[in-house]
Amino acid sequence: MKPYGIINHMVLDRSPRLDLVFHALAHPARRSIIRQLSGGQLNLSELASPLKMTFPAATKHVRVLERAKLVRRRRAGREYLCRLHADPLKDAADWTEQFRKNWEARFKALDELLEEMKSEEQSRSRRPSR
Repeated sequence: MKPYGIINHMVLDRSPRLDLVFHALAHPARRSIIRQLSGGQLNLSELASPLKMTFPAATKHVRVLERAKLVRRRRAGREYLCRLHADPLKDAADWTEQFRKNWEARFKALDELLEEMKSEEQSRSRRPSR
């Protein structure tokens, strides 16, 4: 791959599903909702309460999470129960993993180059001067 090919790939990668996931994760309230739901199913009032937001505002955030397929909502009597659906999070993690591996390889190569340069510098400084 070209030196900057991975970055170009990031820019050119078109995945509407991933776009929805990253958009949903971009807001702290939605990340908080995901965190809350990782403990189990909750209703909308329970989700809104710790965020100190209105019921309608919490509903809007849950809808964004639903569009990203991160949350599933069902009606139970007079309330809506929400639960986490984490598969899209795994997809996002898998997508970012390829870049982590690339950057780790680059950092390893840089470390090796720096060690080589350091060794050369040390060997030069040990040589007797003329």
